[in-house]
Amino acid sequence: MNQWTSDQANAWYAKQPWLVGANFIPSNAINQLEMWQADTFDLPTIKRELGWAAAIGMNTMRVYLHDLLWDANRDGFISRINPFLDVAASLGIRPMFCIFDDCWNPDAALGKQPEPKPGIHNSGWLQSPGLRIANDPAQWPRLERYVKELLAHFANDERILLWDLYNEPGNNGNGEKSLPLVRAVFEWAQAVRPSQPLSVGVWFEDAALNEFQLAQSDVITFHNYESANHLERQIAALKELGRPLICTEWLRRCPGFAPDGTQRHTENSLVQTCLPVFKQEHVGCINWGLVAGKTNTIYPWGKPGGPAEPPVWFHDLFRQDGMPYDSAEIEVFKQLT
Repeated sequence: MNQWTSDQANAWYAKQPWLVGANFIPSNAINQLEMWQADTFDLPTIKRELGWAAAIGMNTMRVYLHDLLWDANRDGFISRINPFLDVAASLGIRPMFCIFDDCWNPDAALGKQPEPKPGIHNSGWLQSPGLRIANDPAQWPRLERYVKELLAHFANDERILLWDLYNEPGNNGNGEKSLPLVRAVFEWAQAVRPSQPLSVGVWFEDAALNEFQLAQSDVITFHNYESANHLERQIAALKELGRPLICTEWLRRCPGFAPDGTQRHTENSLVQTCLPVFKQEHVGCINWGLVAGKTNTIYPWGKPGGPAEPPVWFHDLFRQDGMPYDSAEIEVFKQLT
């Protein structure tokens, strides 16, 4: 293992501005493949929408990649990542890239992607590599090649802020069955040891996963869709680890629902209440969603809606014409950044 010391991590963080951003996918892409495939990669839309983020003081974005794109055409994928990074850099934005993901739909396939299902949150988002592969070590050699080649290629690229190696491991009921791949991904990434920090964020109460992720991450990342009071308590607990903190998912304006229909969470994660906490604690924060679009993340988890716009958006900050969902929220961003 080749983890940064806490001193190295804190020295890195001291050189950063207060990190504020969003989980980004352009509004005309339903998933990672549609964002990055050659025939649907849309740099003008990306530049326009990142410009709206920069205008409210955002300086980072969390952006998902996909293993199938590397397998299919490594050089082609790189040829699209580079102009994306150039556009972001021109706007003062240094993205973090997320490599693997246990969330949402399995069995990704290259080619034309499905149209959104009306009112269904993230109806087309894709797992990477997918739980079937994640749980089968015999299929990991190509994943190892992907991670090592990707990180080696961009190992000293100052346009990239951080590598988020694995989003929400254990989701979709996989639990600790995802831990072996999390271990492997850290080993592969630490063998390359890029100049950027490595992290896997904690997101739910699984002791084995959380213990390993927190112990191996250079910088501590976490998700919090709860109230400002809950957020303050989580920040206080995580600060005991002595490493910088970045919340890589937050902002939930109304309740979400579990698959059985029960309501999840009782208090909401709001710009007006949570963003000041991040500022006061000097904790980086990356809310879910920038521009409402094909991901349908204005609708809540687990409860079909639409096709009409919901009265309260679940995630996202802007409409596709650049107008804010809530101008008061945008003013809070501008004031605090």
